Amino acid sequence: MELTDKHIVITGGAGGIGRALVERFTAEGARAIVVADADLDGARAVAQEFGATARRLDAGSEQDVTGLIDFATETHGPIDVYFSNAGVGGPAAGPETPDSEWDRLWRIHVMSHIWAARVLVPRMTEAGGGYLLNTSSAAGLLIQPSAMAYTVTKHAAVAVAEWLSMAYHQYGIRVSCVCPQAVQTRLLDEAMGQTAGASEVVAAAGVLQPADVAEAVVVGMRAERLLILPHKDVADRMVLRATDHEGWLASVRTLVEGGAAQ
Repeated sequence: MELTDKHIVITGGAGGIGRALVERFTAEGARAIVVADADLDGARAVAQEFGATARRLDAGSEQDVTGLIDFATETHGPIDVYFSNAGVGGPAAGPETPDSEWDRLWRIHVMSHIWAARVLVPRMTEAGGGYLLNTSSAAGLLIQPSAMAYTVTKHAAVAVAEWLSMAYHQYGIRVSCVCPQAVQTRLLDEAMGQTAGASEVVAAAGVLQPADVAEAVVVGMRAERLLILPHKDVADRMVLRATDHEGWLASVRTLVEGGAAQ
């Protein structure tokens, strides 16, 4: 899909990857962009910088997600591209993660995409097509050693995108799932501070800038690829996981145990 003259909604748009997407989509000639974020002041600052429209959003609230879609539609007309990018890091923990945190991550990383699709799929089908994207993570294809809830909910985000692509491609709806690894954002800073093991995995990955991810997104959208992988080595490790699962798992253990020993 080309982005010229498109109405685009981006959640989690106040900083990091979201802000980079606003900047890049503006440069690509988007007709209108709505920047949504829990940080309304941040969203307003980005919107002012790029001539967009700001909206406060709690991505873990169905009412807020549907309200965002209605607001954007009433303000700028039918939505061509909805980018469900909002995400949180979650605790550095395993099964002991509190139920409240499981619920929070599940709502933001999974249900926010489903709530958006619930409203937009019928509208986009009637319009003859549209584009749905979500931001998962390389952890959604591989693993985040320090954070069980993050890993599980990001895996689910990938599954949501795959299912939507399978079910609605025939109606002109295209779907992409963006799976970056280490990107220089606030969430990366949080992950680096969680555990030594997480830091080792992040350091081994190589760190991209948000603009690099935005570039990969535009290229991936033009090709209408389901999986957009800004870090090229993620695909190699997906192959290893699929063909030698025990070997892949052993390599992750080595990184984690080596970091913990330092």
